[in-house]
Amino acid sequence: MSATATATRDQIESLVRSIILKSMGAPAPSPTNGNGAAGAPRVVVNISARHCHLTQDDVDVLFGEGHQLTPMKRLYQDTDFASEETVAVVGPRQRMIPGVRILGPCRKFSQVELAFTDAISLGIDVPVRLSGDVEDTPGCLLIGPKGSLVLPKGVIRAERHVHMGPRDAEYYGVKHLDRMNMKVESPCPSTLEGLLVRTHPDWKLEVHIDTDEANACDLAHASRVILTKA
Repeated sequence: MSATATATRDQIESLVRSIILKSMGAPAPSPTNGNGAAGAPRVVVNISARHCHLTQDDVDVLFGEGHQLTPMKRLYQDTDFASEETVAVVGPRQRMIPGVRILGPCRKFSQVELAFTDAISLGIDVPVRLSGDVEDTPGCLLIGPKGSLVLPKGVIRAERHVHMGPRDAEYYGVKHLDRMNMKVESPCPSTLEGLLVRTHPDWKLEVHIDTDEANACDLAHASRVILTKA
């Protein structure tokens, strides 16, 4: 790899890390004002950069028997956190993405969430899936400080979605697994269609899109986002 290519990759990695840190536990600074109607819920849009979820058994393999994930920072949803621990993800082209953050707590399944550009770089043909729907999905090699493992399945591009509680669902007239559209008013105005609605009594209103989607609509310079039922 040339010096120029290495510098570009470093810059990209740095940018992704900054996006993760900015999105953890804090609302997006500007495109959060809903549809402008009186009493409208405050819409928070967070960028979901590449990350993974692991079972405790897989954590044991990668970090040592009995290792517990160390919370680094709480995410916007109070139930989740970004851990101090990271892994390297290796694809069939023997290309590697280091420093992929593990989100906790541990789950009953292991899953790696990538943007399309990440997957292309690794040589993995990723399907768009709801988190947790890992049947018939490709796998990868995960490398940690204490060991490595072949993940037989679980590499996906997470389907764009919106978390909400019962009150927000009532306001928008939607229910669990309905679809919504999000209009982004920015220098590159766009409408992202088909956001999957996910509801839970403890969730706050939050949209998750990946880095490719955020870059395409220039979310960083958006003045407003508007959610509507599809």
